[in-house]
Amino acid sequence: MTDALAYFTAKLEHETDASDVYDAQRADEPFTLVDVRSAEAWAQGHAVGGVHLPHREIAARAADEIDRSLDVVVYCWSPGCNGGTRAAIEFAKLGYRVREMIGGFEYWAREGYPVANAHGPLPRLSDPLVALVRS
Repeated sequence: MTDALAYFTAKLEHETDASDVYDAQRADEPFTLVDVRSAEAWAQGHAVGGVHLPHREIAARAADEIDRSLDVVVYCWSPGCNGGTRAAIEFAKLGYRVREMIGGFEYWAREGYPVANAHGPLPRLSDPLVALVRS
């Protein structure tokens, strides 16, 4: 029991999900949501309220662009992408308090949370396979 408690407690210290991130945004909790995908992926669509910083550029740019006093939440494409994990490692090396948004952009979009692209907001519908659909 102690091993399970320690494992799951530590897991939640380092991970969050799209629902909790969206709730934190709506509650005006102070944190920085960082999309760590390529510029092309960001332009195609991203979580509203996030900032763009590709994971390969974190070491060079984060200190100038990301407020160290705020928690950082990173995301990449999906559960099949490890860019968010790579980004979390880079932020941790720089001394940031960081968590990874499990499910990435895929689950943010599939759960119906606000998405925009280079031209502005995109219409989103909740996917009934991953989110409660309310009429």
